[in-house]
Amino acid sequence: MVKDESLSAKVFTVVVHVTMIVVLIATLVPVIHVISISFSSSDAINRGLVSLWPVEFSLNAYNAIFETGRVVRAFGNSVYYTVLGTAINMLLTTMMAYPLSRTYLTFRKFYNVLILIPMFFGGGLIPTFLNIRDLGMYDTVWAIVLPGAISSWNLIIMRTFFMSLPIELEESAQLDGANEFTIFRKIILPLSMASLATITLFYAVGHWNSWFNAMIYFKNSSSYPLQTILRSIVIENQMSEEIQMDEIANPVSAEGIKYSTLVISMVPMMVVYPFVQKYFVKGVMIGSIKG
Repeated sequence: MVKDESLSAKVFTVVVHVTMIVVLIATLVPVIHVISISFSSSDAINRGLVSLWPVEFSLNAYNAIFETGRVVRAFGNSVYYTVLGTAINMLLTTMMAYPLSRTYLTFRKFYNVLILIPMFFGGGLIPTFLNIRDLGMYDTVWAIVLPGAISSWNLIIMRTFFMSLPIELEESAQLDGANEFTIFRKIILPLSMASLATITLFYAVGHWNSWFNAMIYFKNSSSYPLQTILRSIVIENQMSEEIQMDEIANPVSAEGIKYSTLVISMVPMMVVYPFVQKYFVKGVMIGSIKG
């Protein structure tokens, strides 16, 4: 491959690098600021001394959060909803995307049109709530994980990826006596790890960041996920009433509680992402080439 040494190519390279550096700084600075505040003392936070490094290092905010148990319980709820919801998402999405990727499927075009409709039209909040209630899912975990069990966008990406796999693999397996389920389980899925990892990440992040549905469909706040509790802390300052603060020996500021909870909510996705990052770009690109 011949490297372009022209002036325009060099200028383009410089612009790209400068843009990426600016984007990186704009992304990292708020995260570092949040982490710094969460590990700073109440006095330093109230005096506005914290910027990009903890001042008077303190774990008082984290101790106060874990002592109440509310955030810990909400964290467990979020993990449960995310794992269960993502498993249902991937099971249904892959099992629907595979047949839709086969050109011999009867009424295939009709099904594809049905998939596109929810991307542009929705029933609205009140009809959806009434539907969930009448189906007996109100105040249950199913109200959180089932309504969005299949994303039309993710389904299209997965279907397109399956279409890129050689049809000869399927035909060869059929000659050996394999049925559709065997082909799907032993041939299609093992070859689709990049796309599967990408869609799994999309679904998992969606479940982890979800807060609105829980606020609508749960009666008891003990079932709330972490993001709903975080909203209460940031917007309504509800946590301050539950945390018994010793103003002399163990002072905890409201800002410290907010930012510490933010850090706790960020950690899981920050831990998971590096393990699937190598599949991320490849999965999205492969799933968007053929249509």
